[in-house]
Amino acid sequence: MQQTRLGRTDLIVSRVAFGTWQLGGDWGATDEELAIAAIRRAAEQGVTLFDTAQGYGFGASERLLAKALEGRRRDEVIFATKGGLRPTPGGGVQRDASPAWIRQGVDESLQALGTDYIDLYQVHWPDPATPFEETAGALATFVAEGKVRHVGVSNFTAAQMEVFGATLPVETLQPPYHLFRREIEESILPYTQVHDIGVLVYGPLGHGLLGGHLRPDTQFAAGDWRSSSEAFRGDAYRRNLATVADLERLAREDLGITLSQLAVAWTLSNPSVHVAIVGTRNPAHVDEAVAAASISIDDAVIGRIDEIMRGAAPVAGPSPEGMPEN
Repeated sequence: MQQTRLGRTDLIVSRVAFGTWQLGGDWGATDEELAIAAIRRAAEQGVTLFDTAQGYGFGASERLLAKALEGRRRDEVIFATKGGLRPTPGGGVQRDASPAWIRQGVDESLQALGTDYIDLYQVHWPDPATPFEETAGALATFVAEGKVRHVGVSNFTAAQMEVFGATLPVETLQPPYHLFRREIEESILPYTQVHDIGVLVYGPLGHGLLGGHLRPDTQFAAGDWRSSSEAFRGDAYRRNLATVADLERLAREDLGITLSQLAVAWTLSNPSVHVAIVGTRNPAHVDEAVAAASISIDDAVIGRIDEIMRGAAPVAGPSPEGMPEN
């Protein structure tokens, strides 16, 4: 597994991280035994960075991750988690990056992960109700206390990172990035490159679109956020599936790789991207994802991909406000 330094931090991490969003309930029920096997397989294959969040089932994902990695040396595992989402009475979530909730989140994540410190703590979403300097100031305190080693943000714009960074330097950014969603190339990635901010992209498989398994008649499980998403129904969805079929032919027939490997390798071919976060509940898919870190995508292939993508419809993921209530 290829390793890289994560931006301005001193963290040396695997270029493919194991993501655990799919283990928190937003994608339907989780088979715990299979999930644990997938996490352990990733660690065996050289994955050192494991990304989770308080909001992924409010402790469910973090506890499952800790259980799977129990017994491993702490310095062999890099925990990245996120805070700043609060559960609502109806079963949804809302943004809350207030110092009090962030402090509670840090303490709860430490307990769920079974660790004395978090390697990377990220603000999950910008909270318009809390000034960035208040959130940043609170996180600076946790760094001083030794509870958090490094601080990053997720889903922030360049302007928001600039404001946050006036109080506490932004060390990492976790944005969405895949072939159907490329807006971070315009201003966000240029900003992170100039400021040596480590970039961990999530959703490189387009929330399943680039996994090669979706069909026009695919039925998503109850509780899977895609079941109510406009991106996974209608004419635009069918058009994107045709685009995916063309990408799959390119990957399989011309490059001798899988579609998902092509999708992950494409994100990692961007020099501003340090890590691609890939999540799976199936240990059989881990080796395929890990191998993508070693695949080189040259300019000629990128040009062919761009040509295939010309007729595609953009695909965005959910925001906290857009998530279905449980």
